[in-house]
Amino acid sequence: MGRWEPDARGRLVGAALELYAERGFDQTTVADIATRAGVTERTFFRYFVDKREVLFDGAHTLETAVVGGITSAAQRGTPLDVVAEAFAGATSLLEERRDFARQRAAVIAATPGLHERELLKLAGLGAAAADALRGRGVPDPAAGLAAEAGVAVFRIGFERWIGDAAAGTLAACIRSALAELKALTGGG
Repeated sequence: MGRWEPDARGRLVGAALELYAERGFDQTTVADIATRAGVTERTFFRYFVDKREVLFDGAHTLETAVVGGITSAAQRGTPLDVVAEAFAGATSLLEERRDFARQRAAVIAATPGLHERELLKLAGLGAAAADALRGRGVPDPAAGLAAEAGVAVFRIGFERWIGDAAAGTLAACIRSALAELKALTGGG
């Protein structure tokens, strides 16, 4: 390895995304990623448990932000409004990483095992949101329904945001998806 350079973590993420796009996720090894980033495999494992975590490392941060948004929301509004607004409020974590989000989504879409993991992470996010709603006194099944619908609104808004540069901010895409859901169900 050459001389030490700053931002090993960022270089590892960039190298991983490049390699996943070039070779595919399954054909890329941790050694490949480390070599491309100019670090050792040991350095890779200081930042990530495995090569999947390069793509899913921020899930806990998003969950914490969404749960915090639900917990601190004003007492007005429906549970679905509270959840959707918590997702919209957490978008600053993603807004500055739009290119990464696009590349990440493409890698996940091309790899069935990663798609499955993404769905599991979203299910965990929905469960955490439902727990936060229950903590606010929302009974079941309303808490679970609102949380799952909120995850769906987030996912649709996210897909729109990464797929269309003219779609506006992620928060606007989430709010638009919520409005469409309400119109579809007769609630808006």
